[in-house]
Amino acid sequence: MVIIDKIIGNSNDIDIHTKNIDFFNIEWFEAGKKILRKKTEQGREISLRLLKEGLRLKEGDILKIDSENAVIVNILPCDAIKIVPKTLLEMGSVCYEIGNKHLPLFIQQESVLIPYEEPIFRWLQVKEYRPEKTKEKLTCILNSTVQPHSHSGGIGTSILSKIINLSSNK
Repeated sequence: MVIIDKIIGNSNDIDIHTKNIDFFNIEWFEAGKKILRKKTEQGREISLRLLKEGLRLKEGDILKIDSENAVIVNILPCDAIKIVPKTLLEMGSVCYEIGNKHLPLFIQQESVLIPYEEPIFRWLQVKEYRPEKTKEKLTCILNSTVQPHSHSGGIGTSILSKIINLSSNK
């Protein structure tokens, strides 16, 4: 097992083209974890202990590199809700509304993305934001004081989803 306590750099800044690339695949919500233990695609067991405050794994981060190999972070695509605002006012409005529900928010290529949840998708349709369901790598989280997390090993559901689910089960 390899213990990683710092990020070496990013593959966008360091030449790794001559290296054997071994991807460390993570879900979007694992990017902010300080302690994480997983295997790479090639079976190397990696134990992350990134205790520096505010550190977050990014797509392409180099966790380990030697003369032959490089272990690189790969954020896996997931179901997401994509909104392409038509105006700056609409961008501000949709970000405010989503942020007000304490949902993780990603801004990528002039689009607003959030992890897919059916009740949120329907709510955004009713608000006429023209959401679309897509499969995306959620890589550019908008920094906030609330970080996404899960207590069950999977993606946590939002409070709005829990309320809607409880009310529809009656």
